[in-house]
Amino acid sequence: MQSFIGKFLKLESSGGVILLVTSALALIFANSFLSPYYFELLNTPLVVQFGEQGIAKPFLLWVNDGLMAIFFVLVGLEVKREIILGSLSTYQQAILPVLAAIGGMVVPALVFTFFNYGDPVAMEGWAIPMATDIAFALGIMALLGKRVPLPLKIFLLALAIIDDLGAIIVIALFFAHGLSIEAMIGAGLSILVLIIMNRMRISALCAYLFVGMVLWVCVLKSGVHATLAGVILGFSVPITAKDGSSPLESLEHTLNPWSAFFILPIFAFANAGVPLGGVNLDTLGGALPLGIILGLLIGKPLGVFSFCFIAVKLNLARLPLLVNLKHIFAVSVLCGIGFTMSMFLSGLAFENAGESINTLSRIGILLGSTISAILGLLLLRASTSAPERHA
Repeated sequence: MQSFIGKFLKLESSGGVILLVTSALALIFANSFLSPYYFELLNTPLVVQFGEQGIAKPFLLWVNDGLMAIFFVLVGLEVKREIILGSLSTYQQAILPVLAAIGGMVVPALVFTFFNYGDPVAMEGWAIPMATDIAFALGIMALLGKRVPLPLKIFLLALAIIDDLGAIIVIALFFAHGLSIEAMIGAGLSILVLIIMNRMRISALCAYLFVGMVLWVCVLKSGVHATLAGVILGFSVPITAKDGSSPLESLEHTLNPWSAFFILPIFAFANAGVPLGGVNLDTLGGALPLGIILGLLIGKPLGVFSFCFIAVKLNLARLPLLVNLKHIFAVSVLCGIGFTMSMFLSGLAFENAGESINTLSRIGILLGSTISAILGLLLLRASTSAPERHA
């Protein structure tokens, strides 16, 4: 298990660097002579047709609804593995990151609400500062190498996974529109087939992926966000099959590099391209971007750290080995790197609100995430000591 976690952390950290590069490219494309080509690419319509049935979406929505559904398959696999075998498998291991994640979701949402309560359109984005971008956060942490104790990295990993689960619940409850009964029945039947396959401990991944594709189409047509199909598929894959193999581990190993080096970078490139023309201190001081920036920069660390501090002081939880409260505070600031997950929630919240609101929201996410990354790195460096060198 430790070797798997080590490989996963290394992969996510490398992916964070690539996310940074693709985000910078998106900003350059969106604010240069390449801007028309960039936005034309995002709006290029793509159609998949099977007989009389088809799905027609611009490239941007294929990325957000299609590629991100594959990413959420990985999220489902990770959550299931951590709950059954990993860092969330016992009460003692799970309680601290669970409480930290709850604080890191509730307090940022309250901070955002404080600034935007009177605006019903802006209030659609209340969930935006709740998210943590695990790849970026681990990428920043990786810059300090062996200074950071492994239990602290595992704590961040567990916290971010629970954070993702919270985002999934929010998507399911608050971002469903125009529900189709027929499509929901199709989705229900697909889920039933996946449950039966899981109970039979079938090892053939191609069977799960085929049913998962049917489920994705049904969920897409149902009015519920299509990424939920990915999570359900991830949870349906068995850890151990009848033949003794591990379909979950096999699929996770397959999807990990695709997620880190292809899916999330493409998502970042498609969503981080914010036109900065006309942006000034007045626009940044508006309630929407300010609510997002302070939700990430203040709400996240306040929620994560305060819930951990109270839990430890009341003996509800214990700090991991080699980890102290200074480490926890530094990590809580890193959790303010919302980036890809915040962008994703922003796209859902303001899907029909107009480009100006989307731009303000994404600027708030980029600024809040960037400042959180810099502060988190400085605090983590200050709270950890360099490894001893042996002559």
